[in-house]
Amino acid sequence: MKRLISLFEKTDNLKVKTSYKLEPSIQIERQLAEQIYNALQGPVVEEVMRKIRISSSDTYWRSNMEGHSLKVDQELLPDIYELCHEVKNKLGFEGKVDFYITGDSTVNAFSVASEDENEPNIVNINSGLFDLMSKDELRFVIGHELGHLINKDTALARLIGFVFPPETKSPMMLQYKIRLHDQLAELVADRYGYMAIENLGVCVTAFFKMASGLDLEKMNVSIDALIADNQKRLDYFLHDKGTSRASHPVNPIRVQALNLFATSKTQEELQKGMDELITILLKVGDSELDEYTARFVASAGLIVANADGEINKDEVDDILTELSSLKIFPRQFLEEIANGDVSEIFHESVSKMININPGLREAMLNYLITIVMSDKSITKEEIDLLYEFGESIALSEMEVAQCIAALVQQRFIPSHELLC
Repeated sequence: MKRLISLFEKTDNLKVKTSYKLEPSIQIERQLAEQIYNALQGPVVEEVMRKIRISSSDTYWRSNMEGHSLKVDQELLPDIYELCHEVKNKLGFEGKVDFYITGDSTVNAFSVASEDENEPNIVNINSGLFDLMSKDELRFVIGHELGHLINKDTALARLIGFVFPPETKSPMMLQYKIRLHDQLAELVADRYGYMAIENLGVCVTAFFKMASGLDLEKMNVSIDALIADNQKRLDYFLHDKGTSRASHPVNPIRVQALNLFATSKTQEELQKGMDELITILLKVGDSELDEYTARFVASAGLIVANADGEINKDEVDDILTELSSLKIFPRQFLEEIANGDVSEIFHESVSKMININPGLREAMLNYLITIVMSDKSITKEEIDLLYEFGESIALSEMEVAQCIAALVQQRFIPSHELLC
């Protein structure tokens, strides 16, 4: 039976030898990959996947490519074969790879990691790329796809897809982290693409050709004009006006990230520039209200949870659950709020939220009531705090009492300790 490759297991199939001056990996991407892998119980689930596997996805992909695409054999397509293996050797990737060309006009390529270390990985290039790209631009694309194999992105995606099949939905906190990981993994793959050609201009024209579908040489568009246009678009995202929510980062981020990788003299210089770009990818909300809501959820949750003199795990879990729709790293954000002036943050966020949308008052109160009930205990101190908060946002005692009553009836579950 075929043996499934663990995401963090070193295998001969994924050996890489490169002497490039800067490290192509991104630390936060590796941390996210490991966190997601561990959260999904990677070693255990992979073993289950191996034991229950009836028909391997290796067989599916191999059959699909062999049956519907053209394999890049040395005898059949010697020039393309030489190009692909030149890039593979340049990157120092020692694993086996079968390259294919699919008759598809869409400007795209993809890679599939083999589940068996004795089977070749797959890199597919759509025929539309050959119509649009120069040989050097193709080197960048091939290097990018090999980068995904080197970085083991497909292995993690396979695990995620098994635990959360298409008909199911993963928790919001996990969704955001998977998205951020996927975006950062694209930036890592771009770095390998650059290493394959070491020409920033080639990488930039490849990006814009993929974005526009236009042959830029025929359109008489210069590299300088493309870089200047990219900076304008990047400024839009850097100044809190745009978000990057797809699995791939927006092109302005990808181009600038590669520019940093190509021009930075040290790893520290590269990291400093990347930190600014990554702040764009960390954005979940796109409005001022989203940020104040996150600050309210964290600060209000801490205040209410501590009203009885003790913050327990259930209360923290409920705060983090609420924050997970607003922040990619909710625990880190909660710790930052806890280390600040919680009371000041609370009062400022309440004031700003009410000013932006007065209709949020009842929702804010309901959140506080939910935190009160998290530990399956409701104390007089907590109830007094709810009435005090209601008064501060112009809700009458009757309105507060009605909200408490409704949520008690809907959600309250007595503590097992009090019933035993």
